[in-house]
Amino acid sequence: MQREKKRVADSRVTLSALMGPQDANGHGNVHGGVIMKMVDETGALVAMRHARAPVVTVAIDSMSFMKPIFVGSLVRCDAELTFVGRTSMEVRVIVSMENPLTGDTDVTNTAYLVYVALADDGNPTLVPELLLESPEEVLRASEAEQRQAYRKQQRAQEKAHIR
Repeated sequence: MQREKKRVADSRVTLSALMGPQDANGHGNVHGGVIMKMVDETGALVAMRHARAPVVTVAIDSMSFMKPIFVGSLVRCDAELTFVGRTSMEVRVIVSMENPLTGDTDVTNTAYLVYVALADDGNPTLVPELLLESPEEVLRASEAEQRQAYRKQQRAQEKAHIR
């Protein structure tokens, strides 16, 4: 059975939120957990739009906080697919902040997350293939395949240590 193919552009998502005092940590910056939740929500929406199915998060490769985000900032998460397997999808999320008074913007985080699509019975289900249309998309997919191979290697090592 041949799977449908969908473009990266078909599932891109941008979420924005104004950070308020309820989002602050003890230092007065936005709490990292608030940003992580927003990143996961954005990534999950991309995966759901692609799969047209519920998804679960199975991995967050890394979340580096390059710059603090301040209360009063408009946080924007831009997300798109980088890789699609049989049932899994990798999503790249770029986090940026904007000072709405000055218009100054800055990228604060980049994250790669992996989701698995679920069928009605709760088991993994096939997802459409990814149609790569630009040299950038091809490069990102190649890099994502390397990350996926590394994840599989790490999982095998973790299983060996658990036994």
